[in-house]
Amino acid sequence: MNETRHGASWSMAASATLHCLTGCAIGEVLGMVIGTALGLGNVATIILAVALAFVFGYALTMRGVLKSGLPFGTALKVALAADTVSIAVMEIVDNGVMLVVPGAMEAGLASLLFWGALAFALAVAFVLTVPVNKWMIGRGLGHAKVHAHHGGHGDHSGHESHEGHGGHEGHHAH
Repeated sequence: MNETRHGASWSMAASATLHCLTGCAIGEVLGMVIGTALGLGNVATIILAVALAFVFGYALTMRGVLKSGLPFGTALKVALAADTVSIAVMEIVDNGVMLVVPGAMEAGLASLLFWGALAFALAVAFVLTVPVNKWMIGRGLGHAKVHAHHGGHGDHSGHESHEGHGGHEGHHAH
């Protein structure tokens, strides 16, 4: 039960990071598929994948925040505050790993090497992003901005349930 003054536990940080990872993974895969289908080079494909990772990361957060009743503009501001640093760190690490794994970017979508390297890159990005999110949440930043719209009572009924990607059930000490 070692929590900071703002209640940022490792489970909160892991949950926020898993949420971020979901959006990043959707965007990355979609970007890689579209880039490959269009015959784009590595740089253009990475740019597309990163852009889509941000779009899907923000969209997942906005989905839950909009359910809590916030207007679109406010929900967008909350999503930007909640996810920008987390997604940026995840994308830098993830793409950096992909670029240093020999042959991963050239392997193509039909290759086990590509998919294995992407899974490894996302796992490394997750591990390195959790402490960043813990630090931010502990200071009332990042995903703490999302939780501010739930009254701080542990009532996440207005926030998406995060089925299949970690949920927010670990936000309070048990």
